[in-house]
Amino acid sequence: MHVAADYRLWVRDPKMMYAANVDGTRDLLRLAREQGIPRFVYTSSVATMGFRRDGTIVDESTPVSLADMIGHYKRSKYLAEQEAVRAARLGQAVVILNPTTPVGPHDLKPTPTGGIIVDFLNGKFPAYVDTGLNLVDVCEVARTHADALEVGSFGERYILGGENLTLKQILDKLSAITGLPSPTVKVPHAVAMAFAFFDENVTGRLLGKEPRATVEAVRMGKKMMFASSAKAVRELGFRQVPVYPALRAAVEWFQLNGYVGDHRGSR
Repeated sequence: MHVAADYRLWVRDPKMMYAANVDGTRDLLRLAREQGIPRFVYTSSVATMGFRRDGTIVDESTPVSLADMIGHYKRSKYLAEQEAVRAARLGQAVVILNPTTPVGPHDLKPTPTGGIIVDFLNGKFPAYVDTGLNLVDVCEVARTHADALEVGSFGERYILGGENLTLKQILDKLSAITGLPSPTVKVPHAVAMAFAFFDENVTGRLLGKEPRATVEAVRMGKKMMFASSAKAVRELGFRQVPVYPALRAAVEWFQLNGYVGDHRGSR
């Protein structure tokens, strides 16, 4: 099972991301073949799907190409997934899982997903853009990874998703959990892009720190990342559960582990 990846929306040296995500996947597939591993479960990402600006719900059959991939993270995951698909076509027993946006406890870094929650808890989310994500309980994603060691068709992709939500709906849920106010100001994508460009160049390139806003994230945000998990439900027994408990668990974990300045919120 290969679940590791360099999951960042900004990286100073993109070559490092491609080395980890693409070369690393190719090497692990080769090693699994050489060691006679009977089944290889590869964790891809919903980022490799062909999302549309109009919010159309996509699935594994939606047409997509490398040209549709925005930024180094998406491109690297798409190329890595192609390595897994190629290995399966050559006879290797590979099952590909595509989690959407996992939420829950133990997001150590945190990931860009957890970063949304941490920023909200620390009062660093004064406004929002018109975008959408599919959130999924990380525990259900983990359970289905274990199941995929025994079920699932070789060479097939399976989206593991929960609820399709706008960013505003996500922030409203966090507000209901914590008692903190949800932002009411919607920022045009052009304004968000200008801020991201400034943040990347000043915070990222001049100060050498990871920027809070990235051009890649804003470009991705122009598409509603809504997806269907019907195939995974049907073939893997994947369970789609409400995401609210997972958001609450994530909030509580971040509060208890020093990610929140004054441990605000949590009703």
